[in-house]
Amino acid sequence: MLVDSPPEQRAETAPAPPTRRAVRALGLLLSLAILVLVAVTSIAIGAKALSPDQVWHGLFHDTGTYADVVVDERLSRTLLGLLAGAALGLSGALLQALTRNPLADPGLLGINAGASAAVVTAITYLGVTSLTGYVWFAFAGAAAVGALVWFLGGSRGATPVRLALAGTAISAALYGYLQAVMITDDAALGRMRFWTVGSLASATDSTIMQVLPFLVAGTVLALALARPLNAVAMGDDTARALGANLNRTRALAMLAATVLCGAATAACGPIVFVGLMVPHVVRSFTGPDLRWILPYATVLSPVLLLGADVVGRVVARPSELQVGIVTAIIGGPVFVHLVRRRRTAQL
Repeated sequence: MLVDSPPEQRAETAPAPPTRRAVRALGLLLSLAILVLVAVTSIAIGAKALSPDQVWHGLFHDTGTYADVVVDERLSRTLLGLLAGAALGLSGALLQALTRNPLADPGLLGINAGASAAVVTAITYLGVTSLTGYVWFAFAGAAAVGALVWFLGGSRGATPVRLALAGTAISAALYGYLQAVMITDDAALGRMRFWTVGSLASATDSTIMQVLPFLVAGTVLALALARPLNAVAMGDDTARALGANLNRTRALAMLAATVLCGAATAACGPIVFVGLMVPHVVRSFTGPDLRWILPYATVLSPVLLLGADVVGRVVARPSELQVGIVTAIIGGPVFVHLVRRRRTAQL
């Protein structure tokens, strides 16, 4: 005899009305248009002022100074910003769905710090100098810290406050370790400043090609997990009733987040708050469906990262403010607002 599903379950699993799906699809196209606009802005604007004509000639005609600035510097850092922004936004959305914690973020949970500490250790003490070599250390550091934060936060009984506190404590300890290494090793200081703040300034074609396979693999895996993660977000019992394999889904989601965050950190250094802010903005107009949250996060996270990078180039001319500093300045107040809003809602 067939048993009808509970109303709540039918509401969660029922497809969105066609009009709502059309609005979401239109919004995704609009987001893509915004991303293209921001990417063009990132190529056109920099610490060195160039006219639109000079930018155009640098891209398509010139092989001299303009090409060096536009193609070798701005175009490469824009492409890396697109890839790293998508990776950070996706990993943040995955961790929020996995932990059912809207405050989860690779930076707040210490995953960025773990990857960064592992990379610095490899460079300073093991003599690893190539991105191909130390990207594996970034993966290992990200995975180790992610597991440690989950354990210290209470594992299955983890709460948003416990996870945030555990991640903050571990991040502080790891960044203290990084500072100690910089103080005691003058030769390593210049090499490690890149990872302490997060930057797109050192982007090269070689860097992009080395991390691209990892970022593509992590993105494909993350997007493929949207449907099973929707089931996990409904609670363990409901997910099992819907036929979801909880252990496999959680393991694959953690793997995807680790690969994405590790590769992005290896290429850019630790950039925080991108994976926290964008999924919150996206969720406000897509609802909890990860089949829409993940694509939107993939598109809008690079908008935030590249926008912050452009701001950093403009406000400190002729020098520049690193993108990791700009995102931290923006993200700090946003994080405080989110915590206060959740506390008010729970009262």
